[in-house]
Amino acid sequence: MRHRQAGRKLGRTMAHREMMMRNLVTSLVLYEKIITTAAKAKDLRGVAEKMVTLAKREDLHARRQAAEVLTDDKALKKLFETIGARFRERDGGYTRITKLDYRMGDGAP
Repeated sequence: MRHRQAGRKLGRTMAHREMMMRNLVTSLVLYEKIITTAAKAKDLRGVAEKMVTLAKREDLHARRQAAEVLTDDKALKKLFETIGARFRERDGGYTRITKLDYRMGDGAP
């Protein structure tokens, strides 16, 4: 039984899921807006919130922790210089999920 099991598997292995989340959060930082499925967006929200919280700290350890997740140096620089400064006064709730129409190719929500 699957009672009280947190998180989604998204039909992928653990390594695939982790890399997908790293790629999604890197794209979100670079472009500030991405289009993905609802389930992936809900999983991504937690990772993205943690990245912004790290960026608000602005110390070397936080930068190194964020570099472990992000796959691009430009994204790391933007996270700490632009996004961290933008949300300096806000305590959480940095991301918003907007539902769009079903995906054309396969009908994914």
